[in-house]
Amino acid sequence: MCGIVGYVNKEKNKKKTIEEMAEKISHRGPDGEGYYTDSSVAFAHKRLAIIDLNLGVQPKYNEDKTLVIVFNGEIYNYKPLKIELGTLGHKFKSDSDTEVIVHGYEEWGSDVVNHLRGMFAFAIWDKKEEELFIARDPFGIKPLYYALMEDTFMFASEIKAFLPHPKFKKELNEEIISSYLCFNSNPNEETFFKGVYKLNPGHYIKYKNNKITKERYFKFEIEEKEEDMNIIIDKIKKSMNNSISHHLISDVEVGSFLSSGIDSSYLVSASKVKKTYTVGYEDKEYDEISYAEDLTKKLKIKNKTKNITKQEYMDILPKFLYHMDEPLADPSAVAISFVSQIACEDVKVIMTGEGADELFAGYLSYREEIDHKWYNKIPYIIRHLASIITTPLQDLRGFNFIYRRGQKLKDYYIGLARVFTDKEAKSILKIGNQKHTKDILAPFYKDYKNSSNLGVRQALDFYYWLIPDFLQAADRTTMMYGIEGRTPFLDLEVYKVAKSLPFNAKLNKETTKVALRQAAKSVIPNEAYKKRKLGFPVPLRAWMREEDVYNQIKEKFTSETANKFFKENKILKLLEEHKSKKKDCFKKIWAIYVFIIWYEIYFTDNK
Repeated sequence: MCGIVGYVNKEKNKKKTIEEMAEKISHRGPDGEGYYTDSSVAFAHKRLAIIDLNLGVQPKYNEDKTLVIVFNGEIYNYKPLKIELGTLGHKFKSDSDTEVIVHGYEEWGSDVVNHLRGMFAFAIWDKKEEELFIARDPFGIKPLYYALMEDTFMFASEIKAFLPHPKFKKELNEEIISSYLCFNSNPNEETFFKGVYKLNPGHYIKYKNNKITKERYFKFEIEEKEEDMNIIIDKIKKSMNNSISHHLISDVEVGSFLSSGIDSSYLVSASKVKKTYTVGYEDKEYDEISYAEDLTKKLKIKNKTKNITKQEYMDILPKFLYHMDEPLADPSAVAISFVSQIACEDVKVIMTGEGADELFAGYLSYREEIDHKWYNKIPYIIRHLASIITTPLQDLRGFNFIYRRGQKLKDYYIGLARVFTDKEAKSILKIGNQKHTKDILAPFYKDYKNSSNLGVRQALDFYYWLIPDFLQAADRTTMMYGIEGRTPFLDLEVYKVAKSLPFNAKLNKETTKVALRQAAKSVIPNEAYKKRKLGFPVPLRAWMREEDVYNQIKEKFTSETANKFFKENKILKLLEEHKSKKKDCFKKIWAIYVFIIWYEIYFTDNK
């Protein structure tokens, strides 16, 4: 795990600029740094030493140094790839996975991405061709951003690395505020910094002569196939054991986050790591510590815990948002900062359970496909008419059901993260010309028009919930404290099994993740395999009704920043209705508050 940054232009004396850019992401690599500059390009690498501790420094090169690479991530199949490349005549100077990538690129060109099993973001400069190649892993575990400002193409693990570059123009992208308020995070390829883009998962870019060429090499797909349940369970066990063994490859100790649910409990039980980490709260409704302690006692391993106080949670928010680069309004994401903080005292590598719900259909909302099957037997024209009639009441309990079940999935489903509707977001904003959620998702729904409803839900939540929310938070919060997060569920071999699961292996009348729970049951020594998902929840709803947090938020809602973007009477009404328990508005309030704090960090504090 590391941080990478670089740029391409013809300016002289690049060293000072690239050093300043690298310093912005020094937290990603506390163990060392490396640079490469020539007349066309500048690369920097901040290293967190995990594999080949002595010889793994970057940048690295091919034999004649015509190719140079900086890389962030882990390639779990690098040893067999090294053997394969060796038989093809390639010579290696280290035992690092980075060197395998550069030789792989030399041998296979852009197709190297299809040989890699792991998490990655990397850049390769071809001196002969004067061409830059950058790529991001299929699941988006590792971040990568890019921008073309005048004659300068720049890339980095985090947007903040662009800020010191003299050609970088810092300007707020106002047109995506509404979509952020709807999705809980930024669902767009463009970012909140105008001119800066995410390199989407499963994509690579070639940059030459001031021209960007982008290609997609991986698409998340669900192809349900009928198969005997016992065979399915056996396949899951084998693929998970294989993935976990690869994710344990390290020259330093590996630990694991541990909540009370099946995903992390499966990883901990199957991997037999010695150290686990859990956070909770005094409010037992939100506490997962007792469940984690029960499991670790049975496994006879260590579990370090922390109770997060209300004040600690509110105090860490600015630091959290600075590291996120963009506003992220998921309350549980902030909590990961604390579990990373206690883990970094003992280990440098940590396993996390992200991805299981998207691959194996774990979210409760997916149960609509089975629980409401009876209602779908009513002719669509009748359901649609009822939906139209109840449209004004769609946010009320009961009517929401009638509204949704009379609409096509593409007409209402934007994923699990829905906070505001487009109409609601527009009503509180002073800024016009906003992106509409249907326009954002139109290409997605066209791309998945032949998939089942459940398959569409899984794919949409993969791209618009897991990646911009959970994986973004997991990467940044672990990097805040100089540790590497690994996600064994997001592995190509596990994905190959999960993508073809039949409906009954995912959902039944009793539960979600049917087949995964059965596979996990064989290794988890308590009943976590059947427990309902929590995932480090936060008692924010209650905190907002207490005077200190209420006043803290109200102060920001009446600030100059808030007045710049929001209609004060509208957002204060949300706050008052929540405090008086007239309505439950905590997610909407938090999304607004998070944006205000983030904006002040990046656009008024001159960071």
